[in-house]
Amino acid sequence: MVPEIDQQRFAEAHAAGAPVIDVRGSGEYRTGHVPGARCAPLPNLPLALAGLPKDRPLYVICQSGGRSAQATSLLRGLGYDAHSVSGGTAAWIEAGRPAVTGDTPTAPAAPTGHAVITVLPVETPGLGDRTYLAHDGSVALVVDPQRDHDRVTALAEAAGVRITHVFETHIHNDYVTGGLALARETGARYLVNADDEVSYERTPIRDGQVIEVGDTLRVRVIHTPGHTHTHLSYALEADGEQVAVFTGGSLLYGTTGRPDLLGPDHTDTLVRAQWHSARRLARELPDDTAVYPTHGFGSFCSATQATGLSSTIGEEKRTNTALTAGEEAYVAQLLAGLDAFPAYYAHMGPANSAGPGTPDLSAPSVADPAELRRRIEAGEWVVDLRERTAFAAGHLAGSLNFGLDGQFVTYLGWLIPWGTPLTLLGESAADVAEAQRELVRIGIDRPAAMATGTPGDWAGGEPLASYPRATFADLKAAPGGDGLVVLDVRRDQERAEAHLPGSLHIPVHQLPGRLDEIPEGRIWVHCAGGYRAGIAAALLSARGRDVVAVDDSFDNARQAGLCALPSDLPAPPATTRQETHA
Repeated sequence: MVPEIDQQRFAEAHAAGAPVIDVRGSGEYRTGHVPGARCAPLPNLPLALAGLPKDRPLYVICQSGGRSAQATSLLRGLGYDAHSVSGGTAAWIEAGRPAVTGDTPTAPAAPTGHAVITVLPVETPGLGDRTYLAHDGSVALVVDPQRDHDRVTALAEAAGVRITHVFETHIHNDYVTGGLALARETGARYLVNADDEVSYERTPIRDGQVIEVGDTLRVRVIHTPGHTHTHLSYALEADGEQVAVFTGGSLLYGTTGRPDLLGPDHTDTLVRAQWHSARRLARELPDDTAVYPTHGFGSFCSATQATGLSSTIGEEKRTNTALTAGEEAYVAQLLAGLDAFPAYYAHMGPANSAGPGTPDLSAPSVADPAELRRRIEAGEWVVDLRERTAFAAGHLAGSLNFGLDGQFVTYLGWLIPWGTPLTLLGESAADVAEAQRELVRIGIDRPAAMATGTPGDWAGGEPLASYPRATFADLKAAPGGDGLVVLDVRRDQERAEAHLPGSLHIPVHQLPGRLDEIPEGRIWVHCAGGYRAGIAAALLSARGRDVVAVDDSFDNARQAGLCALPSDLPAPPATTRQETHA
């Protein structure tokens, strides 16, 4: 269990000057944080460890407790006396305690018979993935590193270990790997399936091989096709005892990796292979083996929503459909649950097969208002990184909004025409740097330009654009008539569960190519929670449409009696397209 501290005891510790780190994104941090808390976003936490004390308690806080628990586990694995703050910043503010807005100066172990093996996850919440660094106190191996591998080297440095091996479970479809660059930088062996067609030298490996890592660790290669044909899992032994398995996109927490990313010609073969691969892992590994998947924390590489943050083979035997259902039932259930996946996935496999290098994270050139206007008028994307509430209140006319407080890189990568020049607008240089770091993970390496400050700075004296925000209660009270258009930008499966009768359905990722299908009039755009509606509203506003962003939970639409349930659904209208996975 991760040690927690309740709000009252945390308030006392805070008053006594205890160190606090806030692992939310910088945008969330800026909207309100505990006074004196140091901003160290969870995805980049390894880079923020310098100066953190190991000789006194350290308190970790996020919005409500989920991310702080993950960060606390990681920090304790590195020897910090870390404690997760129960209830997070939300509970702190709700209790009436002081909060600060804006910027302030930045101020799990598996025992074996003879060795202690530490497995440290490096979270990438924007993509829903994990990288792993496992070590015995001396040497380390890395599994599935993200493009910005400096987070991994910083973690190894903090642990005082040397990286000797870098393993890839598969040629990834959802991000650009940092594996080749990391191996070259550290002098580590780079281990990739011998059957993967790649353009670089690597250590080719196959099913059944055993790799020695230092004097303690042994890695057995297990062929687990299903997510891809050549997918590998890695069973980790220490002093002859099985302690963990790194499952990549095979066995996830409560589900498996999706089998349709290589196209429909491969899906049937891969979905059945996935069932057999999960069964092989369950058959060959002890029940107490810790399971460490790469996908399943929000990644669209997961067939269905994964559950939990940790698991074992024994737990998966009890809860995972791949291990509790027969082959035909598993296949039918998994295929029925598949929905759209990001368009940028098509570029990830070729990039990873070619061998990506270290990204350039230096700041882009600064654009003045005249250049920003020129870029917008040329059809380039100028993206405001602020959260959607601030954007709606006032923004540079023609700019788009993908806030850093949501799945920024997933949706920007999904919607942007690939290769379109991209300019980033942030309140601070730190915001732009955070966005750059996320973008290189999907191969968008160099923004065309950047600007920081406020919308007034970017507009150069020209009037700002804005649009109203509303709730579902406001929508219910709105006058009807021919001029009212309700646009639902959720995905197909969300729509199938419940929808607003008479609404037009265009999933947000299809919106740029289907703007001509939206009737004239005021457009009330909604999703499930507000983030995608904000993206869509900004896109429509930039095209001169009259838009209202419904910034509300869809649960409130249900409670207001606005929804039609599945039994009430008519046949899909002509404007609703089913996604194809080519």
